[in-house]
Amino acid sequence: MKVAVVGATGMVGEVMLKVLKERDFPITELLLVASERSVGKKISYNGQSINVIGLADAVAARPDLAIFSAGGDTSLAWAPKFAAVGTTVIDNSSAWRMDPGKKLVVPEINANTLSKTDKIIANPNCSTIQLVMVLAPLHARYKMKRVVVSTYQSVSGTGVKAVKQLENEMAGIQGEMAYPYPINRNALPHCDMFTENGYTKEEMKLAREPQKILDDRTFAITATAVRIPTAGGHSESVNVEFESDFDLNEVRGILSNTPGVVVQDNPDTNTYPMPVYAHDKDDVFVGRIRRDETQPNTLNMWIVADNLRKGAATNAIQIAEYLVHNDLI
Repeated sequence: MKVAVVGATGMVGEVMLKVLKERDFPITELLLVASERSVGKKISYNGQSINVIGLADAVAARPDLAIFSAGGDTSLAWAPKFAAVGTTVIDNSSAWRMDPGKKLVVPEINANTLSKTDKIIANPNCSTIQLVMVLAPLHARYKMKRVVVSTYQSVSGTGVKAVKQLENEMAGIQGEMAYPYPINRNALPHCDMFTENGYTKEEMKLAREPQKILDDRTFAITATAVRIPTAGGHSESVNVEFESDFDLNEVRGILSNTPGVVVQDNPDTNTYPMPVYAHDKDDVFVGRIRRDETQPNTLNMWIVADNLRKGAATNAIQIAEYLVHNDLI
């Protein structure tokens, strides 16, 4: 299979290459694609040194699969050009997520909706993926009414510039700023751009994407997204009101039996999810599972995942694996 990784020189692109190799994805030819300023660079993959090429050359090569992580504008401009030559595109940007004609996929939840006619497939937002991985099995059992989520997101979700800002500030070095304020020893309630309703784009993604993934608009989600000075891994405090009451042991049992979800929940031993535990792992971790004692049928949880892996690269490659396994490419 001829595979193109678009945005191969970026943070998520680098993780995509790592995950492709780890999972032994079937590649006969690998195209590494980036912007014009990166064309000609060499990247090592599986013992080979591969030249980075531009988008036009990649389209001309007609790959079977193109995995994009190059920003929304690039995806809007180039994903249709790849699709037009028969390439299946899995896009990691927000460009196509809410397009009614495109599938928004977390493989464990809704990969069965995919078909050969889906030539542009959207990968959800990183915070959305870890949230729905936990919510989906509970929604199936108890039916959600309302979700309140507050995120604690690492600087790696912004990109290399933000990681460098944090490193510079920790070292006392003046440098380029990815954020309007310092991030070291700080917390910024500001992920992505603000919209007219006072919420950020990140918060609106969390409100809308789960409804599309679960194909259910009968529940509501409201979110506050916060950037914190961690280098990797997103965390979420989640409050869920259900239509039906629940038993906490049953909740833990349901989540323990959900593929891709790991329960870490024992206050007696200080066992709970943390970004340092999630680092470089593909699972979604959940703990601090407890009843909200202020109103009926309501649950509190703490959810953590590696935002560059399951939140981005791994989820995209799992979609690709499903397509290959089911002969949809």
